[in-house]
Amino acid sequence: MNKSDKFSLPDPQSETAFPVARPGYPVIFASAFATGVFALLGLTVLALIGLAATFFICYFFRDPDRVVSNNISAVVSPADGKIVALDKTADSPFIKETCIKISIFMSVFNVHVNRIPSKGKIKKIDYYPGKFFSANLDKASKENEHNVVFLETEEGEKMCIVQIAGLIARRIICKVQEGDSVVRGQRFGMICFGSRVDIYMPINTKLDVNIGDKVKAGASVLGYLT
Repeated sequence: MNKSDKFSLPDPQSETAFPVARPGYPVIFASAFATGVFALLGLTVLALIGLAATFFICYFFRDPDRVVSNNISAVVSPADGKIVALDKTADSPFIKETCIKISIFMSVFNVHVNRIPSKGKIKKIDYYPGKFFSANLDKASKENEHNVVFLETEEGEKMCIVQIAGLIARRIICKVQEGDSVVRGQRFGMICFGSRVDIYMPINTKLDVNIGDKVKAGASVLGYLT
């Protein structure tokens, strides 16, 4: 494979230097409007707090372009953050066979846009209401509000991505639908303000990460299907 063929952009390139995810627009505009009102009323302290909040919200909803590996066996990270769990499991509520589970914790400082880990087709999407424990706790995987995206690769391998709400996260966004064909690294949703993503992969996946590693959605390879 030529050097120029190793990576590609799965989505159209952004037209701005600092791309912002669309779900962030209403929050940014509301914060900016409140800041303007405070400034007009001469409430300097509140205006400065509002300005800082507006800049942070813009930062939180940033949505940078990512180049993705073209290796057909690569499974890329669905989220930015830190790997807090990595183990084999035989009692997954989503895949009825032994598989590998990786949990990625996203702090409020991480990019929160989620991406597809492997090329394939969306087989099913299930949403489960639940609680809002801190997303870095193990019980968050089962008890928190979550959205499950079931994916089948072109080779027939099954995996699923679980978007999990966190302690302060109250909005899970998923833009794909059952039957959609998707590509590796494609944007498919996001979770707002601190959360967690679990990915369940085939047991024969050759892992390329460890607990404690920091990963980036689309850009970091979690492992290779064998």
